[in-house]
Amino acid sequence: MRVEPLKESGVKAGAVRAPARAPGWVVPAVKTALVAADAALAAGVFAAAYALREGGRLLAGFSFERGFAWERDFEPYAALLWFVVPVRLVSNAYYDLYRLRGEFSYLDECVRVFRATAVGSLLIVAWAFLYRGGFEFRAFSYARGVFVLDFFLALAAYTLLRLAARAVQSAVRRREVNLIPTLVVGRGAEAALCVREMRARRELGYRVIGVVETGDGPLDEEFEGVPVVSDLAGLPEAIRETGANEVIITDPTLSGDMLFEVMMRVGRRRGVEFRVAPSLFNCLPRKTEVDQIGVLPVITLFRDPLGQGARVVKRAFDICVAALALVLLSPLWAVMALLIKLDSKGPVLYRQERVGMDGRIFLFLKFRTMRAGADDAAHREFQRRYIEGRPDTNLGDSQRPVYKLHDDPRVTRTGRWLRRTSLDELPQLLNVLRGDMSVVGPRPPIPYEVEAYALWHRKRLDMKPGMTGLWQVSGRNRLSFDEMVRLDLFYIENWSLWLDLKIMLRTLPVLLRGEAY
Repeated sequence: MRVEPLKESGVKAGAVRAPARAPGWVVPAVKTALVAADAALAAGVFAAAYALREGGRLLAGFSFERGFAWERDFEPYAALLWFVVPVRLVSNAYYDLYRLRGEFSYLDECVRVFRATAVGSLLIVAWAFLYRGGFEFRAFSYARGVFVLDFFLALAAYTLLRLAARAVQSAVRRREVNLIPTLVVGRGAEAALCVREMRARRELGYRVIGVVETGDGPLDEEFEGVPVVSDLAGLPEAIRETGANEVIITDPTLSGDMLFEVMMRVGRRRGVEFRVAPSLFNCLPRKTEVDQIGVLPVITLFRDPLGQGARVVKRAFDICVAALALVLLSPLWAVMALLIKLDSKGPVLYRQERVGMDGRIFLFLKFRTMRAGADDAAHREFQRRYIEGRPDTNLGDSQRPVYKLHDDPRVTRTGRWLRRTSLDELPQLLNVLRGDMSVVGPRPPIPYEVEAYALWHRKRLDMKPGMTGLWQVSGRNRLSFDEMVRLDLFYIENWSLWLDLKIMLRTLPVLLRGEAY
């Protein structure tokens, strides 16, 4: 592979090096502190579980000659401490709880903590009842309640520690400290989305320092406000000159042989990670079957997004969640109804025709946020241009796009608050109980929106619309219409009950941060 000099791009790669705002010893020091805190918590939690269950003291005394002397009743449990601490540390390391690099999710972090704690507790219990603290305590019978308490206390302690550490990490990243210098290869829609997302959400941990052109024409100076540092042939040199730690491939036409050669020449030796970010619409869904016709391996795609059994499970889940939410939030309904009535004339509930699964029309319910009888011509026109992908529908800027009519004169004062908190959507729980909607799914479109759809847009009608969905927790009003549809199609093709739970748990932080409107 021939390497072209970087000077032809008009941008010196060395000039875009990300400043080392944090010394190299900071991350190892933080990891060491986490390991020390985990070890202290493992021992402290186990001792606390014993004290809560048995109610006895731990220490009998201290002397310089013999050190700490355990209470007689605690000695069998103290004999397990040398095993409890290493097991907790190894379990946490196995489930990647000491990884500080790159993006993270609070929900995924909690799931990993649960798995690590559960596996560690199972190993501790097995060791306690098989090994029994050694020969000296072979006849001792351990109290099972101590291990149950140890599990719950460890789960709470490790969860709080990890959430606190991640919150601090997010705050540091928002100050643009210790971000991973990243190169983006490609200049298509996926590359633009990648650059905008990393710029808008610094807490992901990345700083795009350069773009690598994959076309044959002359190189531009910038792309989405980021310097174009090289063409494709100069990628190895660009990695070395810029000091990039990650390379994100957004061009699906990139040669696999070329990428492999770059990884061998630069990636492994310099510890550079390569990631591929193809269009979601072109990804194979997880619901595939690998089969063989003679000697020919083939992949069968599921034609039906949800099988009959999956539909029953999803419907039962929707009914349980909606019924529980209606009972718990019923006092809030009365308060919101009173506020709406005091703010403007008209009914409390707003009814509108929406398009559901397979194009069926249903009556959509929400709390009224506009003046009664308001004209929808402005919204119709905006939605038509939004679906067409017109650039003038971006009411923000190139760094933080916003596709939403925020200054809609039809919205009341109470309505603005209800929209900002998404409380206006609570009556949709009734739509879920009636079977028109699901708790999680694509956004329910208005009939005049569907009239402007392209053919491939209509595939998002293959599943019941939802109160929340993947697009709501992935950027919502910062996404173009095509990007939103691709997320809906990804959800439809990859549905699982666990995915629904993850989206629901991620919805609450989005609402609390006020990003839902």
